[in-house]
Amino acid sequence: MPGTLLTEAEIDELLAAHPAWTRDGDRLCRTYDFGSFVAAFGFMASVALIAENLFHHPEWRNVYGTVEIAITDHDAGGISTNDRAFIEKVDALD
Repeated sequence: MPGTLLTEAEIDELLAAHPAWTRDGDRLCRTYDFGSFVAAFGFMASVALIAENLFHHPEWRNVYGTVEIAITDHDAGGISTNDRAFIEKVDALD
């Protein structure tokens, strides 16, 4: 189900509360660095459970100990409440 699009002020507040995330157009992005592939993969497994629970799935890339995540709400057409929920839950893992 599409979320409600966030206003520019709400996006700014989200990024202020989660400063490791950056904006790239209609996507919010973050890179995580882990000490090993196993640690990165374990993190990805945890994020996969969050994504499935929210039914909101990221674009991501893993190279050895690095995980790059980008999230947007394609159904809503931009950055939405679904993205905020995803970021809050994923950052709680960190």
